[in-house]
Amino acid sequence: MIHEVLPVGLLACNCSVIADEISHEAIVIDPGDDISEIVNILERHVLKVNMIVITHAHIDHIGGAKKLRELTGAPVYMHEDDSVLAANLEMQASWLGCETPENPGIDRRAHEGDVLRAGSLAAHVLHTPGHTPGSISLFIPAEKKLIAGDTLFRGSVGRTDLPGGDFRAIANSIRGKLYTLPGDTVVTPGHGEETTIEAEKSSNPFVKALSH
Repeated sequence: MIHEVLPVGLLACNCSVIADEISHEAIVIDPGDDISEIVNILERHVLKVNMIVITHAHIDHIGGAKKLRELTGAPVYMHEDDSVLAANLEMQASWLGCETPENPGIDRRAHEGDVLRAGSLAAHVLHTPGHTPGSISLFIPAEKKLIAGDTLFRGSVGRTDLPGGDFRAIANSIRGKLYTLPGDTVVTPGHGEETTIEAEKSSNPFVKALSH
């Protein structure tokens, strides 16, 4: 499996490019910005993009999706519960003082239990609301990898004080879904360094606090 992580944009969102090494089919996750650099990765590995996945509709994760769709022809996949956030990119841009990107809309709606494929690569969709209503994570069982969006970070969790955030929901998502995955699963969060499920279960202070 090919897995390249590229921090993009003002907030250094971790954009993931995952692909099957044989078929060279790929999925791009959270192309928030710096589309030319993402394209460089695709060209270097000679990849064809099957799908563009948005883990949630905050501007730093969705900002470049429309442009990447125009370049690749790949459909945009997102949970419809984040449609309201996606429709308010102008407001989000005002928070950061940046230009407003175009809302790519949703070509394919995400659902719990969907399996996204790129060649032999199979990524299972987990609906993990809390940071936003439509937040999703992708689990790749064969590789023991989790693309967690902004639900779970190394030593932290996603913010719930922004519009659509829900403290109780993110706790349920982490404990009820992410913490049920194998302990040696490597977690690629939406920002910052990788971690593992085992490490977060044992030491993440925010999730422990959410348990009480």
